[in-house]
Amino acid sequence: MSAEGEQANILETSPAGEGAVAPAAEVLKSAPRPKFLRQVELIERVAAYDPTVDESMLNRAYVYAMRMHGAQLRASGDPYFAHPIEVAGILTDYKLDAATIATALLHDTIEDTPATREEIAAKFGDEVANMVEGVTKLTKLELQSEYTKQSENLRKFILAISRDIRVLLVKLADRLHNMRTLQFVKPEKRERISRETLEVYAPLARSIGCNRFATELEDLAFSYINPKANAAIVRRLEEMRTEKGDSIRAIARDVAAKLEKQGMFARVSGREKSPYSIWKKLQRKSMGFSQLSDIFAFRVVVNSADDCYRALGIIHRAWPIVQDRFKDFISTPKSNNYKSLHTTVVGHKGLRIELQIRTEEMDRVAEEGVAAHWGYKNQAYGFDEEAATANGGRNPIAALRDIVSIVESGGDSEDWVEHAKMEMFTDQVFVFSPKGKLVSLPRGAMPLDFAFAVHTEIGEKAIGAIINGEHRPLRTVLQNGDQVEILAGLESRVTQDWFSLTVTGKARSAIRRHIRQRERDDFITVGRTAVERAAAQVDKRLTDISWRPAFERFHVTNEDELFELCGRGKIFPAKILEAIFPGLKLPLLLSPDTLTRVKDGGGGVAFVRGSALRSSQTVIFSACCHPVPGDRIIGIVEGGDVHVHSIDCERLEALDEDKDAWIDLHWTLNAEKNTLSVARIRVNMQNKPGVLGQACTLIGEAKGNIVKIDIKPNAVDFLDIDFDIEVLDARHITNISAALRTSPMIESVDRVRG
Repeated sequence: MSAEGEQANILETSPAGEGAVAPAAEVLKSAPRPKFLRQVELIERVAAYDPTVDESMLNRAYVYAMRMHGAQLRASGDPYFAHPIEVAGILTDYKLDAATIATALLHDTIEDTPATREEIAAKFGDEVANMVEGVTKLTKLELQSEYTKQSENLRKFILAISRDIRVLLVKLADRLHNMRTLQFVKPEKRERISRETLEVYAPLARSIGCNRFATELEDLAFSYINPKANAAIVRRLEEMRTEKGDSIRAIARDVAAKLEKQGMFARVSGREKSPYSIWKKLQRKSMGFSQLSDIFAFRVVVNSADDCYRALGIIHRAWPIVQDRFKDFISTPKSNNYKSLHTTVVGHKGLRIELQIRTEEMDRVAEEGVAAHWGYKNQAYGFDEEAATANGGRNPIAALRDIVSIVESGGDSEDWVEHAKMEMFTDQVFVFSPKGKLVSLPRGAMPLDFAFAVHTEIGEKAIGAIINGEHRPLRTVLQNGDQVEILAGLESRVTQDWFSLTVTGKARSAIRRHIRQRERDDFITVGRTAVERAAAQVDKRLTDISWRPAFERFHVTNEDELFELCGRGKIFPAKILEAIFPGLKLPLLLSPDTLTRVKDGGGGVAFVRGSALRSSQTVIFSACCHPVPGDRIIGIVEGGDVHVHSIDCERLEALDEDKDAWIDLHWTLNAEKNTLSVARIRVNMQNKPGVLGQACTLIGEAKGNIVKIDIKPNAVDFLDIDFDIEVLDARHITNISAALRTSPMIESVDRVRG
């Protein structure tokens, strides 16, 4: 099973219990409550886990929030003060301290009422006032449609939550309640809010281990972003639940009985993947819904870590293990402190049984993450860092530091925001340094990712890698347990080609920053030379002149900024001379109006770049594999042309001997943001009336434009159909493929690579 906390309980049994199947969607919802918690109910909830709670402060915060919000109403028509009370109620489920609960009650007062930070500090203390102010700033930074503002706001957002993790927990609860009531918001705002939830809040919750938060946020957001796919998955889950409910109950009883026979008590629960986690799996795999083997899985909760391994041995002796499906996250916890043993065995009638084996404490941390570590220490109730890092665990707050390091590195806003999101989204592998230090990296990471994770300077000077004692190419994908040693030179060797050798946000951010600085120096030199040559043509010298008119006209502060813009082609030398020498008559040669843009025969020079790519070469996108922005690409030199292939194109095998013809390429920002490309997929579908029409409808609903259909009958009952589809990028074609896989009439969907 690929991710913890992605499933909802559908069955629970003790060794003697029967259990009953319940839909995942029902379990995700909180237990029914009145419209909002009454004052005494909220206090009782907190006092149940913290008997020393300052009830007076919570009472005053409750009353103050109600008084300040007064007659304000939410979009649902409910009193506004019901919202902060519900947010506080959500946080009591996580047993957070009184200051955090008070912050939840007060979190909208500075933003939406006449209350001030000073007034809150006077009434409730600086600790609460600081957190309320922090949440208020985050609310003001809600992401906007304009990308530059969005990235700058996300930068401030991440830096703010890194200072006090409780601010993030309040904001997550705030977002969760808003998502639960999103149906009352205007339709045009729902998708923006849902996408922001999916891209920022859910990954942040996952990064600090709060998987219960993350799972509900993901499913709610997915239901608004892609309602048809969500409905199709929910419908298929209901069908499978009806079909396999008896088998699930029998498996849970069998597992519990096997353990009980060996003297072990265990709580065994059947788990069903959530709709969004199934959608992600459909995106990653080429198989259809019915072929997924881990829709249902089982959680085995025992008393101790030693019992986890005992239970694993009992289960492996009882049923055959599926090779390569065992993972030990107890000896090597995930970066968000997740611990569990994962294994898959073959059970009754060949049915694959996926199991997670863990203790009660591991189970709580898996669901609640950083929030699981609030408790008593030194006669005070709060976050227990010692408990969080016990038994080799990592402080879950440290999970934010890699993201923060990317944010603090600055650089181009569009780049770092993508790198930060990449850092939040990825699954992990664990590798070791020669001294035995454990380093967690995203799945698909390569040696340069490891080098930059250890230290930026090591990454910039890397010239090779030794993996498990053998020299290996920098393109080698790292596997769990690899020992990695980086060979470093004396000087930085960073090139554009390194983007194809890295996957982590941290590495790519450092590479981008290094290249931009080097490019900036080059552009400054080019721009200065261009202006000096232009001035020489009109007999002007650039010594003893005032640059201020040019600074003011082009909104720069110094010569380097001016020359950089000129070197990048954003300002023409003639325009700079016009600003410095008013009234100067320029020869026709210098007039920017006479300049024309020259395109090569392939039209691809604006879309790909590479250190070995020459301006005289024609770039042609190969029809064999149909590369699109987002695919890793390689160039093959044939005569004066460079043919662009995806890295997994089948035709590359025939060219393997002629490595001199290969050049590394990457997509330009223009290609990634402003183009349509044709991708080809092969769909294996049932040969029945209406199925092709259904497939075309699904493609259209996913905003794909079909430009060609090629039908290849391969059996009486099934068809292979190739679709050529105009898409924005690789992610777009992945979403289209996942949408197709939700149909019960479609067996498989694959990209055509040759």
